[in-house]
Amino acid sequence: MLEQMGIAAKAASYKLALLSSREKNRVLEKIADELEAQTESILSANALDVAQARENGLSEAMLDRLALTPARLKSIADDVRQVCNLADPVGQVIDGGLLDSGLRLERRRVPLGVIGVIYEARPNVTVDVASLCLKTGNAAILRGGKETYRTNAATVRVIQQALKACGLPEAAVQAIDSPDRALVNEMLRMDKYIDMLIPRGGAGLHKLCREHATIPVITGGIGVCHIYVDDSAEIAPALKIIVNAKTQRPSTCNTVETLLVHQDIAERFLPALSQQMAQSGVTLHADPVALALLNAGPANVVAVKEQEYDDEFLSLDLNVKIVTDLDDAIAHIREHGTQHSDAILTRTLRNADRFVNEVDSSAVYVNASTRFTDGGQFGLGAEVAVSTQKLHARGPMGLEALTTYKWIGIGDDTIRA
Repeated sequence: MLEQMGIAAKAASYKLALLSSREKNRVLEKIADELEAQTESILSANALDVAQARENGLSEAMLDRLALTPARLKSIADDVRQVCNLADPVGQVIDGGLLDSGLRLERRRVPLGVIGVIYEARPNVTVDVASLCLKTGNAAILRGGKETYRTNAATVRVIQQALKACGLPEAAVQAIDSPDRALVNEMLRMDKYIDMLIPRGGAGLHKLCREHATIPVITGGIGVCHIYVDDSAEIAPALKIIVNAKTQRPSTCNTVETLLVHQDIAERFLPALSQQMAQSGVTLHADPVALALLNAGPANVVAVKEQEYDDEFLSLDLNVKIVTDLDDAIAHIREHGTQHSDAILTRTLRNADRFVNEVDSSAVYVNASTRFTDGGQFGLGAEVAVSTQKLHARGPMGLEALTTYKWIGIGDDTIRA
């Protein structure tokens, strides 16, 4: 089954690579319109997925990721329209010039070919990946989690109907609709057909892909994100940022999970933090020093477990640790971070510069929420993933991250001397 999908996807990718920007935008507009026109069928499928996931004991954080609403689906369709408005990188000449030999050389952006994406309970990923791949002339093979297979199947049917209506092969976007995990292992070895693989899920999925894939893998999306409150930080603005980073949507990978507080500000800052976290319904997981300062406050406080520094809560839980200085904060982030998104709250330019230069994450912020690490917020349109590795793409992966380039040499009967 997968080999036939691969053959069809590869054939579709050759046709997509020849489309003009106008033709690609036309199919994207059709997809957005059809998503809205068929809202009822998609939401019905999603309701069945959510009900079964709840019966199976899926966490509230994962249920939130899984659930679609009319407003969320409308937002997803609008994201597709936003991709239409973005500049098409395909065909762009990156650089080049006339060589001494007389050969005119240029480096031109081209599609990657076929993109494979493995993801868990995130039905919006289906549309995000499809729209970005189509805009860049790539075909896509999608494997969502078993929790979303009805939603994904319904969504892909809508996308394929739009492709067919625009005279394009339906195989340009395909989904593996079987929950059989053996198919994941088979997909990892489809290097004859899939040009790049993107796993969007937990650490176990990333480890599986890195160890078994014969396809280039882009890893990311695991966000053990930190905010360091420097001794020069102003309390009220700092609390506003922390509340946003923790509570705006706790189940996302750019949500802060650990708060590092300079020891010189702790006695003034932690009581105010406790008041704010109590209002926001956040449970604090505190180290021994922070625990002693927080126990008298209104927030729910428990002793932090060492392993929690390495985990994503994806819920209204927040680690709090007292650090001696900036060096101590950076050392903690280097040991426990996932190179996703980390922030410093400070009024000291030197400390801000040091943090930016010494914290090796894909996104680093000064006096801003980690929640900005998102393709839409960065002006990239819908993202296919947030890469935390260093090769090819890093941070939110928009259109350019789904292209490669080829060298083109144009001569006048030119030969090498």
